[in-house]
Amino acid sequence: MVALHTLSILKASNTTYNSIFKLTPMNILYLHGLDSRLNNEKRTVLEKFGTVYAPNIDYRNKPNTINQLLTTYKNHDPEINVVIGSSMGGFAGYYISEILNRPALLFNPALASRSVTQEIPDSIISSLNLKHIILGAKDDVIDPNKTLQFLSKTTLAEYRIHTLLNLEHRIPVAVFKEAVEEFFAELCY
Repeated sequence: MVALHTLSILKASNTTYNSIFKLTPMNILYLHGLDSRLNNEKRTVLEKFGTVYAPNIDYRNKPNTINQLLTTYKNHDPEINVVIGSSMGGFAGYYISEILNRPALLFNPALASRSVTQEIPDSIISSLNLKHIILGAKDDVIDPNKTLQFLSKTTLAEYRIHTLLNLEHRIPVAVFKEAVEEFFAELCY
């Protein structure tokens, strides 16, 4: 990745995922952004690592999206192993990964502010799971500086934050592919 800077923030002891993820087919929960969908090219990238669950989400008309997703996926069979989300899906994915205690890959997550109202569950316990966060320095939808401020106020998390100099809000397939491969490599896939 061509990065403006890469920052690793470790607020908890380093976690090794070898025993959990090594060579295990993943069950991947992918959460798209506002008024978006997972396209076929990105689905193909994800399917190299496991089975993809990508629900169609109406964030505008369902302010309790996170709780609805948790109802569906908390006791899902097979169990969800990782959460990946973009923009509004990155917002939802952040909280779902916390509650399910699963690693997450989040692209330009709408953590500090959103254009639609969404309820945040009350029962969030900060977990020690890994989160890779990709921020676009040229994102004019989600301010990467506000996202960094939000993350600096959280506790007991393990973040790998990559701010990409030329990245805007939309995630090109090449950037998506590289980030996904790096994420799964760290999970010892």
